Parts: sequence; structure tokens; C-alpha cells
Amino acid sequence: MLATGLSFVAVTGTVRHLGTALPSAEAAFLRFVIGLVFLLPALIVALRAGLPEGTPRLILGRGVLHVIAVILWFYAMARLPVAEVTAIGYLNPIVVTVGAAVFLGEKLAFRRIAAIVVALIGALVILRPGVREISDGQLAQLGAATCFGLSYLIAKRLSSVMSAGALVALLSLTVTIGLAPFAIAAWVPPTLTQIGQLAIVAAFATLGHYSMARAFAAAPLTVTQPVTFLQLVWATLLGVIAFSEPVDPYILIGGAMIIAAISYMTWREAQVRRRGVTPAAVEAEA
Repeated sequence: MLATGLSFVAVTGTVRHLGTALPSAEAAFLRFVIGLVFLLPALIVALRAGLPEGTPRLILGRGVLHVIAVILWFYAMARLPVAEVTAIGYLNPIVVTVGAAVFLGEKLAFRRIAAIVVALIGALVILRPGVREISDGQLAQLGAATCFGLSYLIAKRLSSVMSAGALVALLSLTVTIGLAPFAIAAWVPPTLTQIGQLAIVAAFATLGHYSMARAFAAAPLTVTQPVTFLQLVWATLLGVIAFSEPVDPYILIGGAMIIAAISYMTWREAQVRRRGVTPAAVEAEA
């Protein structure tokens, strides 16, 4: 998880350095084209095996959500401090939890609802509406976090019938195709330096997802989840050192509240699973 956090901070830092020189849709398209090269072997295996019945619509829907998410994320990353983008991105699991209740019928008991409320208060601490103006970059990152969360929710459904490698490879293919018309419409000829930077983004993103998968296989979520808070520490340090961004204590406090709420939900769910029996109604989805 330490390697995962450092990899994802390298991704955000590189995109931050790229800035607004390329339209967000084009930058995202080039990143996924390059990333598709890394995933080509897994994609070939997935396509040869064929898609399980009922999955094409879900795969397409996930691709659409991810197209919107990555365009919004690249837009926000070029305009917000690295730490702020990272902190707002912690809302992804909250979106997944709420989405599971709305679309999959999962119950929300009091403890889980309380954790969601704490996370949302953490988001308000970061954004501070009424104290400062909400920028388009912040709105873009909120939109990205929502779309990423819904995309992960679909991935949860697909993971029961498809391998992780196939899911990632097919996602990269659908997102690359989906981004193409947006990229072409706003195309600006990229320099070799910009292509190199986006290759670095693709490489670190691939490494981050790989190391995350290894961490999940090696330890329970109750161990790995709290470590993700270090990603905000790395992002803050990167912003200070590389981009001269001031340390915003509200971002650190709000991010800590969000990750604490997520860690609590993860811990409670692990406790329920370890009991091996059906928990009481109040605790069933705590």
C-alpha cells in the first residue's frame, strides 16, 4: 500500500506538472492509449475467451462512467493543489457504499450511515462552501469521484464472473475508444516531452493498481485501508516541494475524517464476517 500511494501520487504530480498545455480529454486519451500497450496481453486473453452472458452492457456502462471521470479528473488535476485532489478523491468508497444501497439493495445501518455523514462533513471541511468560492476544479473532482465510485460499483458486480486482469484490460479498451472523439475534437499536437510525461503517468498508474492488488492479496482491508491516508501525506509533501503549494490544514483534517470513516466501515464489516453468523439487525450492515 505504501508503493500504491507513492505510485498514485507520482501520477497526480506528473499530470499537475503537465498542466493545461493539453486539453483534458486529449491528455486522458493519450494516457489510456499508452496504458493499453501495458495491458495488451491481458486484453487479447479476455477477448479470445469471450464475454460472459449479460456483461457487455455493464462493461459499456462502466466505460462511459470512466470516460466522464477521467476527463473531469484531468481537468481538476491541472487546476487544484495535489493534496486537495487526493483528499476529495477519498470520497470514492463513500459513493460505492451509497450506490450499493441505492442500486444493489444493500442495507445501511446506523453505524454505516454515521460513517458516511462523517465523511461528508470531511468533504465540507475541505471545500469550505460559504467561506471560499467553490471552483470549477473542485466541482470537476467531485464529479470525478462520483463517477469513479459508480464505476467501481459496476466492477464489483463484474468481478464475480470475470478476472481482475480482464476487467482492467476491457476498461482500458472501452475508455480509450470513448475518449477518442473528445480528444480529436480538441486536438492539440503533443510534444515528445508531453508524450513522455503521459507515458510516465500510464506506467505509474499500472504499477499502482498492481501493487494494490498485491496488498489486498497479502493482508485484509482492515490493515491496508488506513495506510491509504499516507497518500495524502505524500501528496502534500509533493505539492510543497515541487509546486510551492502551501500546506492547507483544512485539507489534511478533512482528508483524515474521510479516511477514518472509511477505515471504520471496513473494520466493522471485517468484524461481522469473522463472526460467521448472521448479525443482529442493527449490526447487519454496520
